[in-house]
Formats: sequence, structure tokens, C-alpha cells
Amino acid sequence: MKKTFARILSGVLILILSIGCMSACSDKSLLDPKDPVTLTIWHVYGEQADAPMNLLIEEFNDTVGREKGIQVQVTNVTSTSKILAQLLDAQSDKPGAPEMPDLFSCHTQNAASLGIENLLDWNEWFSDKELSSYVPEFIDSGVIDEKLVVFPVSKSTYALFISGSQFSRFSEDTGVTYESLADWGGFFDAAEKYYEWSDGKAFCAFDYLIRHIELDVLSRHGSLEYTDNGWYDENDPAIKESFYMFAEALAQGHVVVSDSYANTQVMTGEVLSGIGSSAAVGYYNDTITYPDNTSEPMELRVLPLPKSNGSKEYMPQTGVGLCALKTTEQKAEAAYEFAKWFTEGKRNLDFVVQTGYMPVTDGAFEEIDSYSFEDAGYESLYTAIKAMHDEYIPVVRPDFEGFYDKTNALYKDIREMQSSLIERAENGESISSLTDELWELFCSID
Repeated sequence: MKKTFARILSGVLILILSIGCMSACSDKSLLDPKDPVTLTIWHVYGEQADAPMNLLIEEFNDTVGREKGIQVQVTNVTSTSKILAQLLDAQSDKPGAPEMPDLFSCHTQNAASLGIENLLDWNEWFSDKELSSYVPEFIDSGVIDEKLVVFPVSKSTYALFISGSQFSRFSEDTGVTYESLADWGGFFDAAEKYYEWSDGKAFCAFDYLIRHIELDVLSRHGSLEYTDNGWYDENDPAIKESFYMFAEALAQGHVVVSDSYANTQVMTGEVLSGIGSSAAVGYYNDTITYPDNTSEPMELRVLPLPKSNGSKEYMPQTGVGLCALKTTEQKAEAAYEFAKWFTEGKRNLDFVVQTGYMPVTDGAFEEIDSYSFEDAGYESLYTAIKAMHDEYIPVVRPDFEGFYDKTNALYKDIREMQSSLIERAENGESISSLTDELWELFCSID
């Protein structure tokens, strides 16, 4: 009996040791500093050789990459508007197309075009604890079919950009302050006062007018109704109510839809302010040059988006994330190490502040308050971004086929009819009837 028990005990110990060995072996890194693996990458963060993304990749290769056995090689720098077509050409082995990269920038709405089954699920590499440090809405935005296929490395949002030098004069004469612009009610009141004070100039140019109407509906009503063909339900009183708030200001010339991007109209003094992408900060000059060739310092000031004062406040989140092609486990591990390193707090903040994007971890947002900015305009932007991170909920607009064609058609028609509306308003025609015309235009897009 003793011998039999000893044999059983010995067998159990061997089994336990075997399981332990198997577990240890499964946790063992597949990376080897003596035989480094190379990851190719396509990105959209600046074509110049000293672009922040390229410099960070060089830093990774010289530090963690060298230590762990990973080298990241940039093989294509392109734009967000071109990269999907280039990826599809590479994936289909189109003659003349380069090889498919291991890592690439991609919008979530485009990732499905490449086949979710072909993409790495980052959830298989990042632990729940690691993912908990990221802004949850940024993580959620990269999930398709319960797989995290688009990993957040930066995000952009919208903000209110103001010519500080002009605003100071306007404020002194009218009493309107930056605090007056905290919500849409104060914003549109200021727009009306500026129109009168400036002898008929618009207060603000909107790059993405429709988005602010959407966010206002979400804030005050909690949901937004769309039709089956991807436009807005004109029978929904919430969308009509929000549209009219903006349309009344449009009909009177207090605000405009930007010609292309609002920063151009701010820099020429055509408008006092512009609402557009946070990434536009890099396109604002230090001076305003007026049509008569006079100029003055811009003194750029950036504020959070005006609030709707609903139950919740919302902010847009836009931009690409990082996808990895599913190939070998070794490359998957290397991709994980690079993505983790790239999005670490201070490093990620250093990257995004050069571009006007938002960092992707809560820790990086917390570091904004103590960050040393070289430019006052950028500091103002990130103060606004931090305030929105603390008080607003980031949301992604549902993606519908042909949606941007519809919004572009709407903006074009508004620009074409606005001068006539303004003239008729000045001649005493009812503002209500003019906004009705804008509503009819909105409904006709469907």
C-alpha cells in the first residue's frame, strides 16, 4: 500500500510539474533580441521625415525595440482619405501595389472592409487592467463584433477657436466675455451682438454644422432618430427644435457655414471665431491679415464647445486608430509591445500635443495641467480639451453610406442662399419664415 501511494503521489507531482511547465512555456515571450522581428507600418501622421510619429518609431527601435527584439519600419506615409484604397489594393495583390503592412492607421468604419477575421484582436493581448487605463469610449469605438480591432493611439475632437485680439475689443465695448460662450444660449446672444457691433460681420464659421445639431439633440433629448436611408427624421420634433436654433442665427448672418475650413476665415478677419477640428490648431497663423493688408496678432484663444445644458454634455471623437494584420503570434506580441509603449501617458501626450489630437489614457489627460507648452494657443486648446474630457462624453457619429455627400450638399446650398436670407431679414421679413425655408432645405436632402 505504501508503495502504491508513493507511486500515486509521484504521478500527481509529475502532472503538477508538467502543467506548471506548460503554463510557463505558454507565457514565455516569442521575441528574441538576437533575432529581431520586423513590423512594417503605414501611418497618416505627417509625411516629413521628422514627423512626430517617425521620430517616436525611431525612439522605440533604439530602446524597447532593441531590448525585446522588435524593429518597426515605416513603409508608407499617406492620408486618411487615401489609406483605405491603398490597403485594399495591397490586400488584393493589385499589380504595382506594395505588400500589406503589419500595422496601419485605420478608421473603425473602414476596418470591416479589410475583413475582421484578418485583423488582430487587441483584447487577446491587453489585459483588462491595462485597458482600464484608457478612455473607455475610445476603446469602445474600436470594437467590431466584440473584437477590439482598432486600437486608440490618438483622437481628435472639435473646439471653439477665437481671435483673441479682436475679441478683447468686442468684449470691452459689449461686456461679452469668454464665460458668456459657455453654452449655446450665450453663444448665439454674443453672435447677435457681434453682428451689430461689427456692422454686419458673422461671429463664427462652422466646419461641421450638422454635428453640433446632433450633439444638442443628444444632450437635451437623449437620443437621435435616423431614417432607413441614413438621414434625419423630419417628424422628430427634437431635431427640428435644435436645427431651428442654429438656423435662426444663419438666416440673420450671425454665423456662417465655413467655405472650406473655418481657420481661413478667422485668419482673414472675415469672422471672429471658428468651430472645427482640434487638429486645426496647427493651421492658425500668429497674425490676422485683413483684406486691406493691415494685420494684428492673432492671440489665439480656444474654448470648449458650448454646452446644451441637457442632462449630459457630448463631444465628438474622431480620427484613426491602429490596426494589426493577423499573421504570426510573434508579430502579434511585437505589435502589442509597440502599441502599449506608444500610448503610455507622458509619451502619448508628447505626441498628440504636436498635432492637436487628444491623448488616449486618463492619466495622460491628467498630465495636461502640469504640461509645459511652448505655444500659448496650444496651451489654450489643451486646457479646453481637458475641460471637455472632464465634463463631456465622447461619441462617434453613426456611419451611413453617402452621409457626407448629403451634408456637403446641405452646406453648399446654405452658403448659396444665405446672402439672400440675410438681405431679406434686414428688409424686415419674418425670421420665422426664413428659418422655415432652411428647414425645408434640410428636409429636401433626404
